[in-house]
Amino acid sequence: QVQLVESGGGLVQPGGSLRLSCAASETDFKINYMGWYRRAPGKQRELVAGISSGTTTNYADSVKGRFTISRDNAKNTVYLQMNSLKREDTAVYYCSVNAGLTTWWGQGTQVTVSS
Repeated sequence: QVQLVESGGGLVQPGGSLRLSCAASETDFKINYMGWYRRAPGKQRELVAGISSGTTTNYADSVKGRFTISRDNAKNTVYLQMNSLKREDTAVYYCSVNAGLTTWWGQGTQVTVSS
């Protein structure tokens, strides 16, 4: 089993920045794809950004140029640097990790963009 611990959410003004972190517990399985998803009120969960076990990344069109995903394989940790935040980025953000044949999810962290 893989446990994910997220941190870094909070309240920020429009135009501000936040950095989310997600640390995975030690596992015998190789951690492959790591990603961040979000669910805004009244909307379905969507992929925000993902990163392969190498350096390949992918982003939702709505966050390209503003968000950056990265990972530290030695720490089993994935990060999401969020800049130029907009009100529409308000959501619960979830970390997701593929390890072995299973997808694991974090508990979610709230990001609220408001003045």
